[in-house]
Amino acid sequence: MSGMLLRLVCTAAVAAGTVLAPVPAAAAPEPPAPGERSVAELLTDLQKLYREAEKATETYNATEERLKKQRALTRRLEIALARTRLSLHDSRGAAGRLARQQYQSRSDLSPYLRLLLARDPQGALDQGQVIGQLARQRARAVGRLTGDEKKATALARRARKALDAQLALAERRKKQRDEVRERLHEVEELLASLSAEELTALAELERTEVAEEQQKLVASGALPAAGAPSAPSAAGDRAVRYAVEQVGKPYEWGAEGPRTYDCSGLTSQAWDAAGTPIPRTSQEQWARLKRIPLKQLRPGDLVLYFPEATHVALYLGDGMVVQAPRPGARIKVSPIAANPVLGAVRPDPAGKPLRHYEPPELPEGATEGSDLGYAPAAPETSIR
Repeated sequence: MSGMLLRLVCTAAVAAGTVLAPVPAAAAPEPPAPGERSVAELLTDLQKLYREAEKATETYNATEERLKKQRALTRRLEIALARTRLSLHDSRGAAGRLARQQYQSRSDLSPYLRLLLARDPQGALDQGQVIGQLARQRARAVGRLTGDEKKATALARRARKALDAQLALAERRKKQRDEVRERLHEVEELLASLSAEELTALAELERTEVAEEQQKLVASGALPAAGAPSAPSAAGDRAVRYAVEQVGKPYEWGAEGPRTYDCSGLTSQAWDAAGTPIPRTSQEQWARLKRIPLKQLRPGDLVLYFPEATHVALYLGDGMVVQAPRPGARIKVSPIAANPVLGAVRPDPAGKPLRHYEPPELPEGATEGSDLGYAPAAPETSIR
C-alpha cells in the first residue's frame, strides 16, 4: 500500500477517533442517498478487490517459485555443459596423440613379414603388441570423443531450451507483478474515496460479520469441541511459535520474511523453521499437503480460504488462526471464520501430538487491527 494511501487512512482514523472503536448507535450512518453505495456494498466491493489482489499475488508467487527452479536447472545444465566441453577437449587431444603415435609406428609390411625380416624377432613382436595396444586405445578414445560430442550437443540444446523457458517465466512474472500493482491501485482508489465515517462503519461491519460467521461455524460442530484436548506435533509446535513471533509485522505481497510476509510466505516459512519444508503458495499447499476435516484440526495445521485457495492461515487452537491478512495490515490472530473457509491441510500427517503442550503466549494486541487493510498502525510497504 502506498504512503499516500496510508497517510490518508491514518488521517481518516484520527478524524474518526479510531477505526476500530465500536460505532455508537446514535452515530450510525444515515441511509445512502439514491445512487450511493451502502456500507455493506462498499465492504463487498473492498473485499472483492482484495481477493482479486491476493489471487494475483499467489499467481505471481507460483511463477516466482517456478522461475527459481528454472534458474537452478539452467545453472546445472550450464555447469554440466562446461564440464562436458572440457572432457571433449581432453578426448580430442588424447585421440590426436594416439593417432600420431600409431602413424609413427606404421609400416607397409604385414606384421608377419616384419617378424621374419626383423633382426630382433622378439623386439618386433613386442613392437607389434605396442602398435595393437595403441590401436585399441585410439578406438576407445574415439569412442569417448564421439560420446562426449553427442553429450555436449544434447546438453547445449537442453541449456538453450532451459534459458528460453527462464526468459519466458521472467516475462510472465513481470506481467503478473504489474497485475498485482493494478489490483492494489484499485483498492487505493476505493479507499481514497471513503470518508472517515465510512471507514469506521466498514470496520464495525467487518467485525460484526466475522463474529457472526465464527458463531455459525462453531455452532455447526465443524470445529474441534470447545475444551477438547488439542496438541500439535513437535514440528507443529515449532511452526506455531514461529508464526506467533511474527505477529505485528506488516503484510507485503510476495514477501517471505523476515521483516514482512504475505499469507503463504508466513505459513511456508513457519513450517520451514519447524524443519518441514512445504510448498510456497497457498494453492500448492492445498493441492499437495494432506487434507483433514476441520473437526480434526490441531495447532500448526493450515486453514485455506476461498474456492481458489488464494488465502491461508496457521491454526492456533480454540477456533483461532494466525495470519498475514492483506496489504496495509499486520500479522495478527483472528477467528478462523475471518474469511470463507475452504478446508484444512496437515503438513506433517505422521507427526504424533505432544503429550504435554503449553500454547505460546500471545503478544499484546495480537487480535487487534482490521483485516481490510486500513488499520491506522500499518507502516508503508513497498511493491516490488
